[in-house]
Amino acid sequence: FFIITLRLIQIYKYRCAQCHSINSTRSLAGPTLNGLIGRMSGTAPGYVYSQGNKHKSVVWTRETLYDYLADPRKYIPGTKMFFVGLKNSNERADLLKYVEVESAKPPS
Repeated sequence: FFIITLRLIQIYKYRCAQCHSINSTRSLAGPTLNGLIGRMSGTAPGYVYSQGNKHKSVVWTRETLYDYLADPRKYIPGTKMFFVGLKNSNERADLLKYVEVESAKPPS
């Protein structure tokens, strides 16, 4: 259990919210993050994924997302994700705390 702090919200808003919804099933420029933990890569409804994402066949957990967010293009070659990655390990861990809690909530 994590307490959502302003810092966690700010990291998400600055790094992710431009392209990803989290409390909605609606995709933006990127797929929704709602229900992300435990989902297979390349399978969120309503989003057209790259072949790399479809064929990676990774189940998103905190650990796999931690590795992915360090360098998305290295983790999944051919990904459409424009984001270059979060090199700061503490910021990446904090972002995943927020995503883990918020993505598990029912969509609004």
